[in-house]
Amino acid sequence: MDNEDRCRLGMGRLWSACEGIQEGDVVLAPKPDRTYQFGVVASGYEYHPGTALPHRRRVDWKGAFSRDEMSPALASSAGTQQTVLELAAHSAELAQLTRVTDSAPVMEAVFASEVEEQLAFQMEKQLEDFLVSNWRSTILGRDYDIYEEDGQIAGQQYPTDTGPMDILAVSKDGKRILVVELKRGRASDAVVGQVQRYMGFVQETMLEPGQEVEGLIIALDDDKKIRRALSVAPNIRFMRYRVEFHLED
Repeated sequence: MDNEDRCRLGMGRLWSACEGIQEGDVVLAPKPDRTYQFGVVASGYEYHPGTALPHRRRVDWKGAFSRDEMSPALASSAGTQQTVLELAAHSAELAQLTRVTDSAPVMEAVFASEVEEQLAFQMEKQLEDFLVSNWRSTILGRDYDIYEEDGQIAGQQYPTDTGPMDILAVSKDGKRILVVELKRGRASDAVVGQVQRYMGFVQETMLEPGQEVEGLIIALDDDKKIRRALSVAPNIRFMRYRVEFHLED
């Protein structure tokens, strides 16, 4: 799957979460203990930036039932790994299980933390792809080039023994290697340790005489915790990104 396909998939999932579900729909939310919590959507889509779970709808939760109570067909459909999927074909059975109504559309709304993590990953990946594609047009492109090996860009998702770095760049004078970590929302202080691990890898395995390693965290926002952590990490900087969208005649 190429970058364009990943972006299209991510936008489709986000649209489903934002627009596909309507107020009054019956929703199911799977739980780790093989139960499904069910309720009725009580509000339109809400976006809460800078929070762990920014994509929200208020739900009037009614109760729960076990996966073991489902027919094999419903259990198979409800187990599909998608952010939001429609289960209208099983409305009669779900009406019995939920005892909410047999007239409202039935959706499975998967807003559990693991799905939010999938959405977060997709959004961070889109941010990463955009930054790499437009690197030369950014303020970073004036002083750094994305790391290359054998004339090919290798600094996107550069592998290390503790996980891949989002972006690895080198200053134009070759004296500084920059580790870039991207976060789609508000950065937490935990990301400081993550960047330091990557910087340690660069220091131990990549630095040549006369070179030094730096870190950069790019996020939508910060807070007091990360500012305190960065105050004693002078070789790590923080930058905010801003997304703008315009429609013009």
